[in-house]
Amino acid sequence: MMTTQFNPQFQRIGEILIHLGKISDSQLQEALVEQKNTKEKLGLILINSGVITEDDLVTVYSMQLGYKKAEKDMLFNVEQDAAALVPEEFARQNVVLALSKSDSSIVVAMEDPEDITCIDSLKRLTGLNPEILVAGPTSLEKALDEVYGEIKKTGEVQEVIEGIKVISGDEDHQEEVDLSPESADTEDAPIVKLVNMILQESIKERATDVHIEPMDDKVIVRIRIDGVLQIIMTPPISSLSGLVTRIKILSKLNIAEKRLTQDGRFTIKTTEKEIDVRVSILPTVYGEKIVMRLLDKTGFDFNLKSLGFDPDMYKIFKKVISQPYGMVIVSGPTGSGKSTSLYASLKEIKSEGINITTVEDPVEYQLEGISQVQVFEDIGLTFSSSLRSILRQDPDVLLIGEIRDAETADIAVKFSLTGHLVFSTVHANDASSTITRLLDIGIPPFLVGSCVNLVMAQRLVRRLCKDCCEKYDPSEQELYVVGLDKKRLSGEKLSKPKGCRKCRNTGYKGRTAIFEIIPMTREIRKLIFNKSNEDDIRTKALEQGMISLRESGLRKVLDGTTSIQEIMRSTVEDL
Repeated sequence: MMTTQFNPQFQRIGEILIHLGKISDSQLQEALVEQKNTKEKLGLILINSGVITEDDLVTVYSMQLGYKKAEKDMLFNVEQDAAALVPEEFARQNVVLALSKSDSSIVVAMEDPEDITCIDSLKRLTGLNPEILVAGPTSLEKALDEVYGEIKKTGEVQEVIEGIKVISGDEDHQEEVDLSPESADTEDAPIVKLVNMILQESIKERATDVHIEPMDDKVIVRIRIDGVLQIIMTPPISSLSGLVTRIKILSKLNIAEKRLTQDGRFTIKTTEKEIDVRVSILPTVYGEKIVMRLLDKTGFDFNLKSLGFDPDMYKIFKKVISQPYGMVIVSGPTGSGKSTSLYASLKEIKSEGINITTVEDPVEYQLEGISQVQVFEDIGLTFSSSLRSILRQDPDVLLIGEIRDAETADIAVKFSLTGHLVFSTVHANDASSTITRLLDIGIPPFLVGSCVNLVMAQRLVRRLCKDCCEKYDPSEQELYVVGLDKKRLSGEKLSKPKGCRKCRNTGYKGRTAIFEIIPMTREIRKLIFNKSNEDDIRTKALEQGMISLRESGLRKVLDGTTSIQEIMRSTVEDL
């Protein structure tokens, strides 16, 4: 309890904290000793040692300087018109946030309320007199992210409405849909804006998928960036019906059917790109869940070297895809970059002297100089029927999007045995299990051993953000869990994610691939002919120098490309 004789404006930080009962005299003395050695601010030392919280320090600071304290709810409930008066770059550089304004003044929260230079700049920028409140840097940083993120979204709504065109339905029944609120009923206009914002934010952040998931009391909208889902907004549950109806209209689906699954598609056209959107609707206990897959058909700018191959793996892969015939099989789960690797391979070998044809479902990227066929199973244009026709098209190189059944596998094998180079994918966990998967599909062992030139398993791992990653010394336990010998560090530190606004505070930005390659040597072929099991094939491949997925990932940990946590998320331990 403060006495009348105690005036905090004439006291030091430590004395005020003792007076308020936040610290003891001995804790203050310990902190003062540490301050002499480190030269850090006393408040920061006390926070780092866990003696006080940042909020405690802000309270004391406001008492000492005579400024009001900005409570947390004030920082996250600002007037956007006021915050927008201060440019984001200036606000972040000076750790300042405008909360509200009147005709003559603007209320701002600052970490350092006595920064005269900043206050003068605020006055010039806004033309208003600043009224200062005190806030902690951590709370301010979080509030800046949220407030300026909302300002961006609000400011971009009109640009989205004007800049996006949607072609509704499939290729046979295409229709351009006007997305502007003016074309919708008055009560539908907010839903039109909401759908536009979701699509625009997804495109801007390079998302591959959009999930709109109903919960008990809200709708969660998540987008998959670099392979990981992140929440971008949580509209009220009352908006679900409008969202589902709007997306069903765009996808030419039945808006009256709410009990069954439905699949549709539409195309987004912007000034820079064309994006194919595959829509899947699934009934759940809380309502219909929507997942949209975004395929940027015009954005392929990869080549083999940019995929992430180590030099030794690149040399092997480049040599094999330059062969005139045989099969190259790439495996991995959905979203592991298989199609990207195959497209990059085609781009590498493409020339005016060879005819390259692809059969895909869907066509993810459009490649110049290559004939690409889109599968439409509803009308009978399947993988197998397309492949039978393509044989009469004089192909030299063939890409089959995925070997799913014995019929497709049989045609692919025959292609490769009659002087054609065939690229394809299968779903398998690693390179050795890819071989057994081909056998499971129904290809006889003597044909797998004869026609397959190389199998490659791959995964995508996130790259550490170059703007915020930091070096650290990993613990013995961390190295043991990931299987990394400390001797391989050679005294160097590893990198780990931190998070900044450039990477949406994830610590990662962009992705690279890790690979596991088995070239078909005589010994491997012999094991396949003899129907050896997966473990025997893997053991022989490792003896011959195969780099496993885990080892490929560890190489990228050691060179600072990614983190131990990311490799643990993407690979299993080598046994």
